[in-house]
Amino acid sequence: MGKEYERIEPRLREFIDSQKIFFVATAPLAGDGHVNLSPKGRAGTWRVLDEHTVAYLDFGGSHAETIAHLRENGRITLMWCAFDGPPNIVRVHGRGEPVFRDDPRFDELVAGFGEADGPALRAVIVVTAELVSDTCGFAVPFMDYRSERELHADYFGRKSDEEFREYTGKKPYNLASIDGLPAVPLPLPPR
Repeated sequence: MGKEYERIEPRLREFIDSQKIFFVATAPLAGDGHVNLSPKGRAGTWRVLDEHTVAYLDFGGSHAETIAHLRENGRITLMWCAFDGPPNIVRVHGRGEPVFRDDPRFDELVAGFGEADGPALRAVIVVTAELVSDTCGFAVPFMDYRSERELHADYFGRKSDEEFREYTGKKPYNLASIDGLPAVPLPLPPR
């Protein structure tokens, strides 16, 4: 059954590192605002930096809800669940911060992801854990992993960084969230 931890213990880190997908949940402060829940994948795009800090690469697309919520209030929950092997769910509840391309920390953070860096990278999301928990996951179904989807990397890989920056600027939910909160600061700086 469920347990709470003060840090990301080695057993939890091993579990996190072995999962193929994780989920990110954020919400605005406004009670009538939209809660956001996003799946994240792409091999190598998340890392446990230390026993209290996790980071993942934030690739561009048509929305930036997570970034908008983090800029407004910083609240975030990350969740990993086992779809094979022993059942388990791990959550990191904490405070997140988008580290954008023009931040002095950006290049060093990105370098730690090695080959996972790719086209359309707009930020690194850094999360400081305030509460770490795991629960049984007994009701999570078994699912088989087949392969990575290459569509995002292929699509944006055909665009230059300048074309990606133009794309980002044309999508209304990159500049602001669906609730109108500031999201990605535009124009996006070049890499």
